[in-house]
Amino acid sequence: MSLSNTSRNVTAPVYRDSAQTAILKNVITVVFCISINYVNGTLVYTFKKHQVFSMNPRYILYIHLVVNDIFLLTTFTVLQVLSYIVFTLNVSLCIVLLMLGIVFSLNNPLTLAAMAVECYIAICFPLRHTQICTAKKTHVVVGLIWAINAFSVIPDLFVTLSTESVEFFSSRVFCTRDNVFRKPYLAVKRDVFHTSFLVLVWLTLFYTYFRILFTAKAAATHAKKARNTVLLHGFQLLLCMLTYVYNFTIEGLTYFFPKDALTIRFIMNLFTSVCPRLISPVIYGLRDKTFRRYLKRYLFCTSANPK
Repeated sequence: MSLSNTSRNVTAPVYRDSAQTAILKNVITVVFCISINYVNGTLVYTFKKHQVFSMNPRYILYIHLVVNDIFLLTTFTVLQVLSYIVFTLNVSLCIVLLMLGIVFSLNNPLTLAAMAVECYIAICFPLRHTQICTAKKTHVVVGLIWAINAFSVIPDLFVTLSTESVEFFSSRVFCTRDNVFRKPYLAVKRDVFHTSFLVLVWLTLFYTYFRILFTAKAAATHAKKARNTVLLHGFQLLLCMLTYVYNFTIEGLTYFFPKDALTIRFIMNLFTSVCPRLISPVIYGLRDKTFRRYLKRYLFCTSANPK
């Protein structure tokens, strides 16, 4: 058993896994990370090799989601492995890793909303789609997504820099958000932002889905496919939402099963940080005929040219 500081500056017990359990958990996480990142890396390579994708707003948004998944999964894996190897991290390093992870995790819901809007415009306004959804405008949208999410976490950094002592930044903590951004009002700010954020994204998904649904009743094949794609985005968003109820779920389950606290935390981490990353390759990598044709060639390192 080791000790670390909680967000209330109270010393609380933190239990560590046995060596065999720690190795097993890290092997599972690293294998998932390497496997998913290999597939996603192949998707990125396919995208970069063929101009037909780089000029299409739909694929630009999709590959942004994939790249974001790669960084998010890598950051999560690094944090988990480090937490088992050295247990505590320098606060300054922890803040950098956490801020990157937070921005990556917030990027996904907004990207899903943007992809749903693109599907909606393509189906409901087909004649104006090429004018509204251009590659240049899509890159601007991606930039706005990054800016919005970066500015959502920067206040936490500024508050911490202005309220914590210099010694705090050279100390070591178990690397969690509550352990470095320790002011209670930052947690309130985070909850308000997450709630508003998710309401906006869900309203966007519901609106686009039902508008596409009504169009799909005209038996248009593309409309039905777009409707199913938005449904997949909704399922992926549900998995992403687990991030926002992570602390609440951990606390609730740990209250009822205190002896299984470490197992609960590990399983929740898999569901919130790994499982949503499995969905991205499916939506276009397997369902999209154009992408799949090229992807099979690179994924399995075959020399045959796609027809």
